[in-house]
Amino acid sequence: MSLIKVENLHKIYEMGNEVLHALDGVSFTIERGEYVAIMGPSGSGKSTLMNIIGCLDSPSRGRYTLNEKNVSEMDDDELARIRNKEIGFVFQTFNLLPRSDALHNVELPLVYSGVRYSERMEKAEEALTNVGLGDRMKHKPNEMSGGQRQRVAVARALVNNPSLVLADEPTGNLDTKTGDEIMTLFNQLNKDGHTIILVTHNSEIAKQAKRTLKIRDGKIEKDFLND
Repeated sequence: MSLIKVENLHKIYEMGNEVLHALDGVSFTIERGEYVAIMGPSGSGKSTLMNIIGCLDSPSRGRYTLNEKNVSEMDDDELARIRNKEIGFVFQTFNLLPRSDALHNVELPLVYSGVRYSERMEKAEEALTNVGLGDRMKHKPNEMSGGQRQRVAVARALVNNPSLVLADEPTGNLDTKTGDEIMTLFNQLNKDGHTIILVTHNSEIAKQAKRTLKIRDGKIEKDFLND
């Protein structure tokens, strides 16, 4: 079975008398272990699509199946459980707790999952070591470079062993060299078997994925394998 199946997805916003079709009949599937970029200009619908894939929002109509669960009809509590269990998020702005060290930032999803303390520490330490930050566990975000902070965010995304890693413009706040290092990390994660969806407006970043879904005006304009 496919990890993700999106069928005729629509998202409609009513703004006064105006009706905005943010997504207009989007359909695609993503298999386990794929590395896919969702690319499009500002206003294309890619952020709306990311929010639905990430269970942060629900479609107006259509069906979205994640890991054989129909999440398009779930209520907020069910969506929150799916987000915590199935999806690891990596954001452009890192979204780290400024007063907490790397270890505490990474263990947070496990706290919400009810994992006991000793197991949380073990998993958080392992996740940080896997992204090359074994020597930075007790450092707070303001004691780290942008690249190190994004690695903490990647470790946090992976600590629950999610079905899907969803990265939104993960190099957007980084210089070119540091961005390249983070993309190398994503390539390695994919080789290790992780399914990754990368949302970006940058064609050079999108090329790093194995496949690109190009979205424009709420529709899939192209779906192609990268060279």
